[in-house]
Amino acid sequence: MRDQYYVYILTNKYNKVLYIGITSDLLKRVFEHKQKYVEGFTKKYNVDKLVYYEIFEDVELAIAREKYLKSKRRQIKIELIKKSNPQWNDLYVSL
Repeated sequence: MRDQYYVYILTNKYNKVLYIGITSDLLKRVFEHKQKYVEGFTKKYNVDKLVYYEIFEDVELAIAREKYLKSKRRQIKIELIKKSNPQWNDLYVSL
């Protein structure tokens, strides 16, 4: 089995705060955010709802995508989420 890497976007209950991250274990990482195990930004702002993710087989491509998305304006990120998840549902429940 090939390794997989995920670039993901989390938000808070009110869809006001966006956080972009990268991981090799999306289920575990989002669980950690939900349990507030992760110190820092996501814990401080209660960011634990998975609203978007992409899958990569190449870690370098995943890192490049994460950096690219982080560099974009908020509106670009919102449009990306709305295209695949218009209701802003928590995708964690379907993983």
